[in-house]
Amino acid sequence: MNTQERNELLEALGARFEKNTARHKGIAWADVLARLEGNAVAQKALGEMEASGGEPDVVSHDKKTGKYTFCDCSPETPSGRRSLCYDRKALDGRKENKPKGNAMEAAAAMGIELLTEEQYRALQKLGEFDTKTSSWIATPADVRALGGALFCDRRYGKVFVYHNGADSYYAARGFRGSLQV
Repeated sequence: MNTQERNELLEALGARFEKNTARHKGIAWADVLARLEGNAVAQKALGEMEASGGEPDVVSHDKKTGKYTFCDCSPETPSGRRSLCYDRKALDGRKENKPKGNAMEAAAAMGIELLTEEQYRALQKLGEFDTKTSSWIATPADVRALGGALFCDRRYGKVFVYHNGADSYYAARGFRGSLQV
């Protein structure tokens, strides 16, 4: 990331932070910025989140570790991360009509992690997300071992967790990620 790209990213993150103060009460942008300064790995990951439509923003602060958690806060699952099955095993298992990729590897390549169910539910307390789309979430190993994977959305004013075959993919399903800095 060159200096101009870095500055544009930090400016966009700062503007979003200031516009959405309810997401991070009691957290100062200057403190977040101090954690981001000189952290090229975090800046790259946040740049990937931004470029794929995630609109990353700070959603929590761990006072013990000092780390801030960024999460995709786009109204719908990020547009640049849709039509993906869950993981490599699911992708390799498809014989025809394969999707362009899988959520787990895409997240890893970006340097982020899929949200857990707990993180997804916490995000939904900060606003209404995925009212027209859905997002894969980190799936427990026992569910995945049986061929399934979990995804979430918000419908009828409620947050739902569903299951599907891990090899399924839909134009309206993608993934949200998180990053600790």
